[in-house]
Amino acid sequence: MAFVSFLGRVLFASVFILSAWQEFNEFGVDGGPAANSLAPKFRVFSKHVSTNTGLQVPVFEIKYLVAAAIGMKAIGGLLFIFGSSLGAVLLLLHQAIATPILYDFYNYDTEKKEFAQLFVKFTQSLALLGALLFFIGMKNSTPRRLVKKKAPKSKT
Repeated sequence: MAFVSFLGRVLFASVFILSAWQEFNEFGVDGGPAANSLAPKFRVFSKHVSTNTGLQVPVFEIKYLVAAAIGMKAIGGLLFIFGSSLGAVLLLLHQAIATPILYDFYNYDTEKKEFAQLFVKFTQSLALLGALLFFIGMKNSTPRRLVKKKAPKSKT
């Protein structure tokens, strides 16, 4: 059963690790295609946050955000393979931050093609988020095996 669990973690983490590897290979000087597609969505997200909460999102280069996402996915995925809760938390943070920014279906009319595509990707990302929450919950709810000390035998 331990091998099946390990295989499941490898397959699950491969989604994140392969994505990080692809983005790393395409990164270039400016952050690559990931930064180019993220920049307008991040501006819209920042505008929503500032108008609805009154908080200003700090200004920084998108390539640093992409680099941080690559790092979170790669390190989190590798740690997750070995059953680390820290890896699951890193992947959880990535999903929680990236999902509403990348898959902004709420900015499109329901009749448009982009709405359906983004909504499907959004729900798939929520499923990954749910699986990570499930893993963290199961990891924290299983009792740790206690090493029982054998009572010394009395000499008679």
